[in-house]
Amino acid sequence: MSDITVVHLMRHGEVANPDGVLYGRLPGYHLSELGRQMADRVADHLASRDITHVVASPLERAQETATPIAKAHGLDLATDERLIEADNVFQGKTFGVGDGALRRPENWKHLVNPFKPSWGEPYVEQVVRMVGALDAAKDAARGHEAVCVSHQLPIWIVRSFVEKRRLWHDPRKRQCTLASLTTFTYQGDKIVSVGYSEPARDLVPAHLLAGAKPVKGKGQGQGQGKAFGA
Repeated sequence: MSDITVVHLMRHGEVANPDGVLYGRLPGYHLSELGRQMADRVADHLASRDITHVVASPLERAQETATPIAKAHGLDLATDERLIEADNVFQGKTFGVGDGALRRPENWKHLVNPFKPSWGEPYVEQVVRMVGALDAAKDAARGHEAVCVSHQLPIWIVRSFVEKRRLWHDPRKRQCTLASLTTFTYQGDKIVSVGYSEPARDLVPAHLLAGAKPVKGKGQGQGQGKAFGA
């Protein structure tokens, strides 16, 4: 058995979210038709890889993204609660570019500490659970490859931790586009490299590509919403 194990941490595809809700951990948010195309594209991209384990966040959008990958390799899809989206007090609301949310007094108490952050699950807690999920996937696929489907913020936070960057950051600068792969290569139990790729890049709306400038009135809900999904 090789001592090299590869774990692909994948962000889910586009979500049907016409109202631009910050959906967070709320149930009932499924992939859009474009999101399903993204999932199929990545499944095709990974079809020739030595994948022996596929696991996803319990949220529908992650499960639906992971399903074609597991099917392509004849694997049962596992679920790991640690891959879930970060908790956020603003879930269920529109909280996007230009909607005035930052000027509402009722929101100020949640915005006092961007370094923690005060509006949701602390970054350190995200690191702990995501490192645990990665280690579990590595152990399940030891000597082979695994795919873990998760969400933008937890993926970016654990990557930042591994690459020794500060955890607080500008959300607009996350390199974690829809249906992207952040790939961790282990030698034994040690991460020796981190890679990043976008197999479905041509399917991603331009304003949602990594590093793109947010556009007022455009979110992840098929270009109609105000808030950016995760």
